[in-house]
Amino acid sequence: METVKELETTLAAPSERLVKDLARIDGDLMILGVGGKMGPSLARLAKNAVDGNRPRKRVIGVSRFSSERVRRELEEAGVETIVADLLREKDLQNLPNVKNILYMAGKKFGTLGHEHGTWAMNAYLPGRVAEKFRQSRIVCFSTGNLYSLTPLVFGGKTEDDPPDPVGEYAQSCLGRERIFEYFSRRNGTPMLHFRLNYAIDLRYGVLLEIALAVKKRQAIDLSMGSVNVIWQGDANEAALRSLTLCQSPPKVLNVTGPENVSVRWLACQFGSRFGVEPVFTGQEKDTALLSNAAIAHQLFGYPRVSLRQMIEWTYRWVEAGGTVLEKPTRFQERQGVF
Repeated sequence: METVKELETTLAAPSERLVKDLARIDGDLMILGVGGKMGPSLARLAKNAVDGNRPRKRVIGVSRFSSERVRRELEEAGVETIVADLLREKDLQNLPNVKNILYMAGKKFGTLGHEHGTWAMNAYLPGRVAEKFRQSRIVCFSTGNLYSLTPLVFGGKTEDDPPDPVGEYAQSCLGRERIFEYFSRRNGTPMLHFRLNYAIDLRYGVLLEIALAVKKRQAIDLSMGSVNVIWQGDANEAALRSLTLCQSPPKVLNVTGPENVSVRWLACQFGSRFGVEPVFTGQEKDTALLSNAAIAHQLFGYPRVSLRQMIEWTYRWVEAGGTVLEKPTRFQERQGVF
């Protein structure tokens, strides 16, 4: 894969199991916050997965659409789009009542100095959405940042571990889950909290950041010495299939790859391909932000795209001078300041 078209085609290719799962659920699908990093590829995947369903399912993407290009490309792919600011009550109430909601709206970067806006987006808005769509199924995108750093020997936090968020962004994400849970319990709305980290798209993500640093001979911080990664196509598929698992009170699901991956090892993998000796700074700590996604793997199977395949694709993307989005993950952050 060396072009955006090839990447988008791969991300939008549904598996047979996804097609079958979406055929089993009733109603149309609506993605709130579709204009973000993952939203467009998820919308195209959903559209391809429901094509041929009878009765026909609509796939609707809602966003402020700061990029008209993103909206146009979604429409060309057969995804209906609605321009709306979800924090404006009129815009929210004017949305059609749809049976299946994927809630991707949220704010992370730029929280520092604008904490009130992050809390409004991440903790106030979910209550308004939950009231509007009380008759729907809701998959709420969440984050592994809800967990505290964990000793490497423990293998990552599980869904049974209590949240212990560090920093206002992570705290507001716990607020999002709690508000959705309140309305789920009050109204009986079936929901699922989709705790994801870190999705890999060749245009951004942990692997791209490490690959670029290695090639440019930039120092790689080892203080966050291990990470979780999952191919974005696999994460999108898991999100859509999670509509079949919604319940009240909400189900919690960790979603990531099966490995706890060494950052040093990743850098050396790219170094051997580029013919470059990686440059490191700092030293690995004995804790990291890690999630255990064994339950998701039991429910959905292991991701279709392996870690080594992601590494190889990323290497070839960088070598070919592929498009890079300026959307860093900040995976090295240990204090929760975003």
